[in-house]
Amino acid sequence: MKKSAFTLVELLVVIAIIGMLVGLLLPAVQQAREAARRMQCSNNLKNLALACLNHEASMQEFPSGGWCWYWIGDPDRGFGPMQSGSWTYSILPYIEQNALFQLGADNEPDNVTNTQKNGAATCLATPLSVFNCPSRRTTKSYPFFKSGNLKNCGKVSDVAKGDYAANIGVSQYGENFGNFQPSSVSEGSKLVQNHSYPSFEPNGVIYAWSSVTLGMVRDGTSNTYLIGEKWLNPDFYEVCKSSSYDAGDNENLYSGGCNDTLRTCYYKNDSANARPAQDRRGITIYKEYFGSVHAGSCSFTMCDGSVQNVSYSIDPQTHYYLGHRSDGQVATLLQ
Repeated sequence: MKKSAFTLVELLVVIAIIGMLVGLLLPAVQQAREAARRMQCSNNLKNLALACLNHEASMQEFPSGGWCWYWIGDPDRGFGPMQSGSWTYSILPYIEQNALFQLGADNEPDNVTNTQKNGAATCLATPLSVFNCPSRRTTKSYPFFKSGNLKNCGKVSDVAKGDYAANIGVSQYGENFGNFQPSSVSEGSKLVQNHSYPSFEPNGVIYAWSSVTLGMVRDGTSNTYLIGEKWLNPDFYEVCKSSSYDAGDNENLYSGGCNDTLRTCYYKNDSANARPAQDRRGITIYKEYFGSVHAGSCSFTMCDGSVQNVSYSIDPQTHYYLGHRSDGQVATLLQ
């Protein structure tokens, strides 16, 4: 009895067909995975926006953006402009992370003690997935080249990073807004108490030393950016060194008043660079602007808590209007 078997030609044909099917299937699988990651990114933004709105409902103002890069959060300084840490630190109690927020509490808001420094170092090194876009990088701590330079934190070699930034408005300077760089807690407190701010004040929702209420968003909560994905240079996703400043990601998740947690919609003559941009290697011009790793668009939450996808080709003037909380201009995103 003759045994049946595949010929070499038949086997090669089957292998070729399987290869073609895998080639067709793999992009679909990758697209499905990216769609899932993008949905998670939108959920992160939604949760951060709800935390900011709960903060506003409780404290009658949105979380403040903090002081400047070398000051991080202090639980004894509460909320508002007196809080030296970033908005990401101020919303920790509103994302079920009150224990993290309270690290370093010593009941001495006007002094920097070792208890505070040690607790702050632990907080700084603790990553949270809600602050990271899964399409960009994993939730872990990253090397920190400025270890030891923070005013109210002990030395820490690895820190948490974030992929989202609050909207400071349409001010040209996306970082420290002049000379608001107090060298001590008492100096920072006096500057806040005396309103010794720079000659201009940002017109967004969250910025350094900000104290913005929901009622101050006069253009409408659905027409004003609250938080968006921030642009990054892929060269610095994993590393943090002095040159990372050019990517706006050289600090950490909880430093106040810096490009790591605050971005601008500024637009004047440089309209091409004012739009949100997709991450690109070797580019440094977008460090103060919004953007993402996603193709086609990045995501923003508006002040009503809704999440919107904003095209990289958005009209820069429209983007400008959406960044300003009270310019009186009609600007909406098409649903």
